[in-house]
Amino acid sequence: MAPWSGLWGGRAGGDAYRGTPVVVKMENPNWSISEISPDDADEDFLVGAGATGGGRRKGGRGKNAKQITWVLLLKAHRAAGCLASLASTAVALGAAARRRVADGRTDADAGAAGAAGESPVLRSRFYAFIRAFLVLSMLLLAVELAAHFNGWNLAASALALPIIGVESLYGSWLRLRAAYLAPLLQFLTDACVVLFLIQSADRLIQCLGCFYINLKRIKPKLKSAASPDAEDPDAGYYPMVLVQIPMCNEKEVYQQSIAAVCNLDWPRSNLLVQVLDDSDDPTTQSLIKEEVAKWQQNGARILYRHRVLRDGYKAGNLKSAMSCSYVKDYEFVAIFDADFQPNPDFLKRSVPHFKDNDELGLVQARWSFVNKDENLLTRLQNINLCFHFEVEQQVNGVFLNFFGFNGTAGVWRIKALEDSGGWMERTTVEDMDIAVRAHLHGWKFFFLNDVECQCELPESYEAYRKQQHRWHSGPMQLFRLCLPDIIKSKISVWKKANLIFLFFLLRKLILPFYSFTLFCIILPMTMFVPEAELPDWVVCYIPALMSLLNILPSPKSFPFIIPYLLFENTMSVTKFNAMISGLFQLGSAYEWVVTKKSGRSSEGDLIALAVVPPKELRHQKTGSVPNLDLVIMKDPSSPPTMNDAKKKKKKHNRIYKKELVLSLLLLTAAARSLLTKQGIHFYFLLFQGISFLLVGLDLIGEQVE
Repeated sequence: MAPWSGLWGGRAGGDAYRGTPVVVKMENPNWSISEISPDDADEDFLVGAGATGGGRRKGGRGKNAKQITWVLLLKAHRAAGCLASLASTAVALGAAARRRVADGRTDADAGAAGAAGESPVLRSRFYAFIRAFLVLSMLLLAVELAAHFNGWNLAASALALPIIGVESLYGSWLRLRAAYLAPLLQFLTDACVVLFLIQSADRLIQCLGCFYINLKRIKPKLKSAASPDAEDPDAGYYPMVLVQIPMCNEKEVYQQSIAAVCNLDWPRSNLLVQVLDDSDDPTTQSLIKEEVAKWQQNGARILYRHRVLRDGYKAGNLKSAMSCSYVKDYEFVAIFDADFQPNPDFLKRSVPHFKDNDELGLVQARWSFVNKDENLLTRLQNINLCFHFEVEQQVNGVFLNFFGFNGTAGVWRIKALEDSGGWMERTTVEDMDIAVRAHLHGWKFFFLNDVECQCELPESYEAYRKQQHRWHSGPMQLFRLCLPDIIKSKISVWKKANLIFLFFLLRKLILPFYSFTLFCIILPMTMFVPEAELPDWVVCYIPALMSLLNILPSPKSFPFIIPYLLFENTMSVTKFNAMISGLFQLGSAYEWVVTKKSGRSSEGDLIALAVVPPKELRHQKTGSVPNLDLVIMKDPSSPPTMNDAKKKKKKHNRIYKKELVLSLLLLTAAARSLLTKQGIHFYFLLFQGISFLLVGLDLIGEQVE
């Protein structure tokens, strides 16, 4: 390496030479710092060192040698610390894996009871090919490593030559790979890339629409003023409103939901609350009955309703409640799930939009989450749902007057429900079903982005996984059932195209399909068939841009952009499985598991409700005034009961075999990518494989000691 007169050499202009000449030898992949003594150095290397430099050379040499030694020691210390932290992390991960395996509970054990009517062959066939890919990838990795270390770098022109021994077999594999496997894999890669670009363009257009809405400050406006007269509190727009709270074994959250609904600021005579309890636990039924009785004694118009025949899950529960004779006296129905707590002014901010707008069938409010900062899982869910409400729902509501009903925190015109056929139990997404049928009948929807309703997010991966399975299998069931009705409907061609291609195919089918196929199957297989190429912009740049767009509605979550990208690809396994189950009507498509709630927000919400501003109490004769002192609140200092102890014993973390299998496949592909020196592919596969490993061991979300 040629010497230079800069940091390590002498200075120009006659400055004396200071320090020891050092040559940095860059040898790929190692590098070393060699110290050269002045006696052995080339004279040209010491240009600029004067006659007096000899006296300074000795002292300067010792000083620079010490500096280099300290720098190297510091770097060695940092490297050792990094290795120690990695080692401790690996040990902790291994210990967690050992505990999970020793516990002996897997996701297959969890789904055995819920899918009792499903054939074991059908349940295992779907991911059988992934296991085959894993075995094949391990064999290919072994072959590629042997070829790499033995120097079997066969050129394309030499593949036709007869080679004996193991090299002949390897040459045959290369010819087979290039002639048959690579074209097929490249075709699948190109097809998925096209779908990926179409879906990315759709998301970009939605984000631009949201930007335009915020720039122009567009939001649904009231057709006529509905504010009450200051002198006559009974004046104003106060139609008859029915409030429904469907619940099933919601022991943790029933108090806060009933308290919040009974605290709605609406004339008491024009408001009726239905508590639709589908609980099969007698203790839970008794507790909810007592809670309803307390609010009845307090003056609230609230009814408890329990079905004898619990068919149709939530849709059957709502359908049964709408069949009551007194429902005909009400014009609107507001629906809140058991963990939702609307603000007292919820009805005053949502119901007036119906006035003088006979085409309006639904007003949907957005959700806010009281436990969004509880753990990493809730933070990632918050990113997803903020984008869903801020971008998807708002853009569709403003430009199309249509979006999927979220099943709660919404107000329906009862006439729109009846005109659309009412609640049906044919799918697990009864909310989307009624929204699509109402849209086909010409009803319009409003989304109120500035009206929020608090709820809580699933804090365990098991609960979130089951929720996502239901949310992604139901739309495919609905698509099969609604497609003929969409084609035969009288709505415009543009609205039909939007429903079929954008609402269902692109966002409900293509999105989970390409996410799973492209990043979990095709990408690792291209490492073993390098003739099929996946560009860097598909692996890194476009996904990073899409993740950045997704995180814009929740800017405080920006530090979690990389975990969000990895976790979304990890969840594509569950979403793809659910999509296939719903599309082909497999047994798990009809599985309904109530999302577990922690009730973490109940204490804070009840305290907030207890402090009622004086202006909210000025019309006590017309509003429902709660007595929150009578709300049963469990004393944290009270000793745990036997039932609590049994419940705690039942809680445990699981291991998820599908995610673990994919983690091994991705990590094996990452090791193979080192041989081809594909940097971006290696890092993506490595981190994605680690993400699958963490999720497979249930190390994300709530942890049970």
